Amino acid sequence: MKKITLALLTLVVSFTGIKLSAQDKYGPNADECKKYLSFYDDYYKQKNYDDALPNWRKAYAICPATASENMLIKGSTLLTRQIAKTKDVALRNAIIDSLLTLQDQRAATYPKNAVKALNNKARYIVQYKLKDNQFVFDEIGKIIGENQELTNFASYVPYFNAAVALKNEGKLDVEKVLDVYESSVGLLDKAAATDSATLVAKGIDKDDIKKISEARNGLDLTYIDSKIASCDDLLGLFTPRYEANPSDMALNAKIVGMLNTVEGCQNNDLYLKAATALYRNEPNAKTAYSLYRLNLAQGNTDAALKYIEEACSFSDIDNLTKAKYNMEASNVCVKKGMTAKASSYANRAAELDSSYQGRAYYITGTIWASTRCGGDEVTSRANLWVAVDYLQRAKAADPSLAGDCNALIGRYSASFPAKADAFMYDIVDGQSYTVNCGGMHATTTVRTR
Repeated sequence: MKKITLALLTLVVSFTGIKLSAQDKYGPNADECKKYLSFYDDYYKQKNYDDALPNWRKAYAICPATASENMLIKGSTLLTRQIAKTKDVALRNAIIDSLLTLQDQRAATYPKNAVKALNNKARYIVQYKLKDNQFVFDEIGKIIGENQELTNFASYVPYFNAAVALKNEGKLDVEKVLDVYESSVGLLDKAAATDSATLVAKGIDKDDIKKISEARNGLDLTYIDSKIASCDDLLGLFTPRYEANPSDMALNAKIVGMLNTVEGCQNNDLYLKAATALYRNEPNAKTAYSLYRLNLAQGNTDAALKYIEEACSFSDIDNLTKAKYNMEASNVCVKKGMTAKASSYANRAAELDSSYQGRAYYITGTIWASTRCGGDEVTSRANLWVAVDYLQRAKAADPSLAGDCNALIGRYSASFPAKADAFMYDIVDGQSYTVNCGGMHATTTVRTR
């Protein structure tokens, strides 16, 4: 008898195309409908749920969904209590199906509360149907299709896990699973960018708004742990697409986003091309700096320096960041033997922020020391005077550099021109001396050993 009664719960009453008046919203058996609505509700208010349930079942069988939204809401509470008590698997599954049906009916009959109803359905699916991967994937997918960024935030990880499981069973391909992840990320990001008042007005519970970031992080971690796609998989999937339509900005954004999810999958031509296209379409300091790092990793030094200079030209970064970027460029130039440029970047860093002054002097000093100047015994060593000058300034500007500076000063001073050699060229200690070497020039003071 119970099974027959519960089967009635799965019937969905359709009101498509029918407009009900206030008098007939209770259906053809209005008096009976109102009677059982009152009976179950009295028991419900007394928290006598055991007696409320049979009267609710009778009301649900007689009344159309339009009779009372509370009939669907409170009925959901009664059924969840019944599910917890039911041990028989078939009977329990029938009640769960009925519970899900109530949410569909509420969404269809009371559109203003459709978001809440469908989100409740998503919660029940996760709670009761989690092991049924196909059902979870299909039904939560439908809910996401309806609710979009208003979808219950805790639903995305189970939805993605179901997609992964179906892929492992050979029922979905990698591309579909990647689409599930990417679209879910997009909806969570859209929800995060929406102000709280708007989300609440559209049906999101206030407490759930705090869970957006948690859901986003959880989805990212689940994607990474799934190892659903290797870097080679992504390159194989997206390279032909890029080559077919390199100017598609949505595709380029997708490529950059997906390759960013796999560790070590950024140092490749596809990533560089897609990121460059995005930068050209919407240039900004962050992307310019990323392209500097990418080109540098691929050995494109000139292109890398161009991008870091472009990064420094934007107003959306402060002088301290620009100083940092210039110092990075200086270090690159030092390694590449581009001494004049290295010195120029270092000095620019110091001009932008005085905290870099000591480091700038240090780099300039080492550059002078490494520069090979031709000529006689004095001219060929005059660069070391300039190097020591800068190292003295470096430790004065930044005492933390004193140890390194003193070590280099000692080494360079030991290679100063000999007093006798300087005397042969009519040069004496303390004399002013101009050094021109390696495209650089400076005025210094003669020192001999």
